[in-house]
Parts: sequence; structure tokens; C-alpha cells
Amino acid sequence: MTTFPQTLALTFGLLLGTGPAWAGGAIANACQSADGVPGGLCDCLQQVADQTLDGGDQRRAAKLFRDPDKAEEMRMADSGTAEEFWQRYTNFAATAEAVCPVN
Repeated sequence: MTTFPQTLALTFGLLLGTGPAWAGGAIANACQSADGVPGGLCDCLQQVADQTLDGGDQRRAAKLFRDPDKAEEMRMADSGTAEEFWQRYTNFAATAEAVCPVN
């Protein structure tokens, strides 16, 4: 789980444009394949994903972007691994919602 100082640092890093440049990734690619989603939002989501999810989790989350019905299956799964991923994924989603501009 991300602590307040980590979230604050992530927010300032995203707003100020510090850190490495993201040329793309699993989340950005899945986001960009969705109709009507601005590229800047996809880039922001990728930046948050790079801060909050490892590569395997990013690939798993990208599948949820492509097939939202899988998200409900994942959320309801009884496996510990799925529950742990869901906690990391909801942390990613909450952080992205806080720092990524929607417009």
C-alpha cells in the first residue's frame, strides 16, 4: 500500500514532469486501444502504474482494460493471489484517480 509521503511524491513528480520519460507500456498500450481516451491520460496512467505496479501486475491490469468483465471475476476470486493483486490494482486506481487529469 502506498503511504501518504509516497503518494505526495508521486503527485509532485507527475505534476512537475520529473522522473524518466515513459514511452509506453502495458497500461498505456491497453488504454490507447480504447476509443476516445486522450493520449495524455494514458501516459499518466502508465506513469502511475510504473510507480505502483510491477511488470507482471501491469500486464495483468492491462487485460482488465481490454476486458472489463475480467475485473469482476478477479475481484470475486477466492484465491489469495487474486486478492493480493486486487489490492495492488485498487491502490493503482485510487492513485491514478488522484493525480491523472480526466480532461
